[in-house]
Amino acid sequence: MSGRMEPVAMGRRTKALAGWRSSVRWHPRSIRWRLTLLYSALFVVAGAALLGFTYFLAMGSAPGRAVTTVEGGGLVGPGGAPGTLDPPTVSAVVEAVRSDQLHELLIKGGVALAVMALASIALGWLMAGRVLDPLRTMAAAARRISADNLHERLAVPGPDDELKVMADTIDGVLARLEGAFEAQKRFVANASHELRTPLTLQQTIVDVTLADPDASADTLRAALLRVRAAGQEQERLIDALLTLARSQRGLERREFVDLTAIVRKRLPDSGPRVEALLGPAPVLGDPQLIERLVVNLTDNAVRHNLPEGKGSWVSVWTGVDAAGRPGLRIENSGPVIPADQAAGLFQPFRRLGPERVRKRDGQGLGMSIVAAVVAAHGGRVLARTRPQGGLTVEVSLPAADAPAPH
Repeated sequence: MSGRMEPVAMGRRTKALAGWRSSVRWHPRSIRWRLTLLYSALFVVAGAALLGFTYFLAMGSAPGRAVTTVEGGGLVGPGGAPGTLDPPTVSAVVEAVRSDQLHELLIKGGVALAVMALASIALGWLMAGRVLDPLRTMAAAARRISADNLHERLAVPGPDDELKVMADTIDGVLARLEGAFEAQKRFVANASHELRTPLTLQQTIVDVTLADPDASADTLRAALLRVRAAGQEQERLIDALLTLARSQRGLERREFVDLTAIVRKRLPDSGPRVEALLGPAPVLGDPQLIERLVVNLTDNAVRHNLPEGKGSWVSVWTGVDAAGRPGLRIENSGPVIPADQAAGLFQPFRRLGPERVRKRDGQGLGMSIVAAVVAAHGGRVLARTRPQGGLTVEVSLPAADAPAPH
């Protein structure tokens, strides 16, 4: 019974929706009615101005000379013949006739203007409908587009007018939404894969240990330690994901931060040789996020470097640039990375180069967190590959006295 009633209800809702859309066109406040009234009002105003101007010109014109004759009555003019009308009388007659003609012109012109005003309403309604047809087409096409078919576009043809510009703008918004949805899908898939790896490792360790009935205490202890290490890796990955989400959400508080003090505290004390040139760099922002930014950059510079004893080094600079913006620059030696792949380092779970693929001691979110933190503070970050190998990362943040970005 419910299966029969559902199509009927859907049909009723569809008819109601169609009736509502139809009533929108005929609603007095619809844009079609407003355009119709606007067109008609402009026509009436223009027609009234034309009628008044014509009446003013006709009323201001000088009357010409007139001669009045009466057939069979002996009235002739002007020759001094009997019955000739004197000039004042002729002028009075001409003025009376002219006044009647002007009055008749005004009456007939007003009637014609009223008739054409009614006709202009009908014509305005038709023209408004033709003008709004592309909008209705775009609205119908946009109504069909959803998260499942974001690849579709309005693709409005025609001249490069305002409607075409609006349609192209909507297509651009749809393209950005499609890119955002695809990026979100890739992020979820990558996060699921990264979280599944330690889970699979834990499951394998537990299954192998349980399958050995003669496992000793040392074997069980080693298995538990490996399971614990896998759990800690999951915890670090989840913390990184939470930090990334927090950075992308924006800043909840801003306070004075000494970027130089944070960098000095987080300089690596082991591994490659460190060269530091630290100048004053006051920043207004979130201390925890800025510290996470510094930690990620320094850890990446140490992790993705040459092996110890082969001339590995890290160079760190803090200070204020020529535009008065505090910044941080970190360079390091390391394997050669193609220049066209540097921008991909800021993508989540993106590892470039053989060393970055083989080493899985990181979560693949360090540089994406850096980009999100910089964006939340209204700054800029740039990564450049070095021809000799390694990477240069430059971070520029707003000054402490700069207005807070939205």
